Amino acid sequence: MCDLTASLASRGHEVHVICSKGGYATAASTAPPPATIHRVRGLPFARGKVGRLLSYLSFYPFALLRALTMPRVDVVVSLTTPPLISLVGTVVKSVRGSRHFIWEQDIYPDVALNLGYIKPGGLVDWVVSRLADGSRKHADGILSLGRCMTLRLVHRGIPASHMYLTENWSNSQEIHPLPRPGDPNELVLLYSGNLGLAHDVRTFALAALDLKMDPRFRFIFVGGGSRRKELQQYVEVYGITSVEERSYVSRDRLSEGLSIGDIGLVLQYDNCSGLVVPSKVYGIMASGRPILFVGPADATPALHIREHGCGWQIDNGDHVGLARLLQYLADHKDEVRAAGVRARNALLQHYDLPTGTARIISGLAGNPTLVDYAFV
Repeated sequence: MCDLTASLASRGHEVHVICSKGGYATAASTAPPPATIHRVRGLPFARGKVGRLLSYLSFYPFALLRALTMPRVDVVVSLTTPPLISLVGTVVKSVRGSRHFIWEQDIYPDVALNLGYIKPGGLVDWVVSRLADGSRKHADGILSLGRCMTLRLVHRGIPASHMYLTENWSNSQEIHPLPRPGDPNELVLLYSGNLGLAHDVRTFALAALDLKMDPRFRFIFVGGGSRRKELQQYVEVYGITSVEERSYVSRDRLSEGLSIGDIGLVLQYDNCSGLVVPSKVYGIMASGRPILFVGPADATPALHIREHGCGWQIDNGDHVGLARLLQYLADHKDEVRAAGVRARNALLQHYDLPTGTARIISGLAGNPTLVDYAFV
């Protein structure tokens, strides 16, 4: 959103952002975006289930109050954290006549259903589905991160004509190819970012177990997430010494952080295809590294791999195939480097920051005289 805000401001638009007082994520050390920030009251964000729910619930009324009392804007763009925050945009559209777009990052309630947070067919499922889909149908448009996400929304009854394909991006000026430090005889796989419930840790862990006696491999996990502990316990119990863990890297150091691997690892369960679209793919491509995607063949990362020849896709559960592929790549590092070059070229042509933000602005600018935007 910082990238999009800066791009809108550079075109002469005025941008307002409604958000909480902080605590959800660590800010980068770069300059703040050129926007008017409206920080509203609410309980501090907490990672636990109860704390998270309470912080979300406290945010809705204050965000709605600010959206209704601040100067009227032409367009409201709502995200998906917290869930159902698009309802604020729906109300503002109805009361103040602003156009409303939903920038889908996670599809609710499907994500919560697939990860076991909500019982399928239960009261919560019914209520959240009606509210979420009603807001989507009432909006002026949906910004979808990939074809897999668009298909999921179509299955929920949202017309495809109502959606704009606005795939994510990376900044090729901030993230650029750097030589990998360390032993050139190793093949290093890097997983950078959150390791959460939607990510297929098991297929990777079984492949790492198959390769535990092969000294050519090193696997680095940078970041955090709810499945980090599960991975830690697995490698400790099975004595897998090739797996290394590191803390998060700030956005302004991503170029350096992504250079420590030969290949970028992306994990996703097949039942989460389209519910989330891994944004880490674009940073990997910007760093001149190929993608190794363990996940469904119709998900956006797999489509990029096939279309641009910038990596490899392995089905969930195929740890034997994953281990064999890694053994092959360890013997053919020239293919790894060539796929990395193709990844960088594809990023520059299709997924660089100016191209990515222009896709969204094109979807929003049905009226070329728009001047004011608000994000919730």
